[in-house]
Amino acid sequence: MTATPTVGDQIAERTVHLTRESLVRYAGASGDFNPIHYRDDVAARVGLPGVLAHGMLTMGLAVETIVPWLGDAGRILDYGVRFTRPVVVDPETGADVTVTAKVGAVEADAARIDLTVTCAGTTVLGKAQVRVRLD
Repeated sequence: MTATPTVGDQIAERTVHLTRESLVRYAGASGDFNPIHYRDDVAARVGLPGVLAHGMLTMGLAVETIVPWLGDAGRILDYGVRFTRPVVVDPETGADVTVTAKVGAVEADAARIDLTVTCAGTTVLGKAQVRVRLD
């Protein structure tokens, strides 16, 4: 981050492709082995549209989008989201999660970064906001 950001600036954007393998790897790293994240039969039995990405995986990849702009993840002061829709990961084609980060507010020594997180044209995280230290 070289200059003070301005409200409305788009500071980052990326698309992350998730596969079933991504979910298995995340399950191993997080310890969250809920079968809705890797078994179609279990997801169907509980009324889900398919195997879902872990919410915390989606949340993590969203905030990671701004780290190159920040230069240091330690500048993140606060982060919150509302889970609005699941990310369904197709066994053949996976799922693409797109994150756009824009400056929502600027204070003397901090900024609020608003994240728009979508999958298949649908917002999957609502009120995704990151407060970052500017100094």
